[in-house]
Amino acid sequence: MASSLKYSNLLPASGEWKNDIRRYLSEDVPAFDVGGFVVGDEVKSATVNAKQSGVLAGVPFAQELADQTGLVIEWLIEEGAYIDVASGSKIPVAHVSGPVNNLLLAERTILNILSRASGIATKSRRVITLAREAGYTGIIAGTRKTTPGFRLIEKYAMLVGGVDTHRYDLSSMVMLKDNHVWATGSITKAVHAARSACGFSTKIEVECQSEAEANEAIEAGADIVMLDNFTNEGLVTAADNIKSKWLGKKNFLLECSGGLREDNLRSYLTNAIDIYSTSTVHQGTGVVDFNMKIDH
Repeated sequence: MASSLKYSNLLPASGEWKNDIRRYLSEDVPAFDVGGFVVGDEVKSATVNAKQSGVLAGVPFAQELADQTGLVIEWLIEEGAYIDVASGSKIPVAHVSGPVNNLLLAERTILNILSRASGIATKSRRVITLAREAGYTGIIAGTRKTTPGFRLIEKYAMLVGGVDTHRYDLSSMVMLKDNHVWATGSITKAVHAARSACGFSTKIEVECQSEAEANEAIEAGADIVMLDNFTNEGLVTAADNIKSKWLGKKNFLLECSGGLREDNLRSYLTNAIDIYSTSTVHQGTGVVDFNMKIDH
């Protein structure tokens, strides 16, 4: 990828995400800021430090928070870079300056954003690296099991870490799961109803529990078939059978969801599957620890 392609350019100059940042600030100080009153508004500088190793992510969101509080940030490390911090040490990530009350107002929220985003980016980088080392050439994608109100930052961090974001929301792609099929009556009925509404421009994915269901979904016109909760051996067999049956007849992708972990990754992955979707890159993921200290 060319260095001029920055993930921050995905974010619109004006958009709801900026209102999210405003809400984060309001959540932290809904009334009087006595600590800000105590320190006053003299201009001071501070340093944001990484206290743990990891991939830096969340920079545009931290930048927007600084902009909204009248602070100036000089970033010392490029987003997406791996910060290698020795045990017990710290590495400066950014210099921040502005009214000291605003420095302390923004401090915790900036650190929380960087910590959570960097944690997801770090785990994503680790998982995709392990997958490539294991010889897997397909797609690793995060799921929609994200934190309400924080999805944009979490999905953004996946991109910085190098994995696919899968669908962003219910409008991004049609995914027909078991409940949709049961409520509709059949996979075929569900796919046909979905296509009548979403047209040619939106992909349809169907969650399938067996080869027979997968074949029905493909026959009905599904673009992606998710083989759900298959065993390792059963997954490879089913994938080979399905692809052989439809070779030269239908174009589709096979996806597997559930069960992928760092400790089983090498034995779990197979290039018979085009996409592995997993929540392991963002759900229950650790953070990268940062702090901000006033220069003195």
